[in-house]
Amino acid sequence: PIYEYECRTCQLRFERLARPTATCPDTTTLCPKCHGENVQQLVSLFALSSDGTRQKNLQHGRKLAQKDQIEKKHAEMEEMQHHDH
Repeated sequence: PIYEYECRTCQLRFERLARPTATCPDTTTLCPKCHGENVQQLVSLFALSSDGTRQKNLQHGRKLAQKDQIEKKHAEMEEMQHHDH
């Protein structure tokens, strides 16, 4: 599932894709803008969808997952650079 969050520090609304093995949202969700920990999970509205809408949403979810992987790799690279200095 995709969870929606709002950062209480900078008011950014963002989404995170939960891992397939997870039974609940990640408790270490950070704001992608300010990296703050003060985020609140929002109540998402459910909607009926057609097959076309479902496919579009799946594509969006995949893009979010790819973006999440890129952000994690970037953070790991930054950590390695800081560790080397």
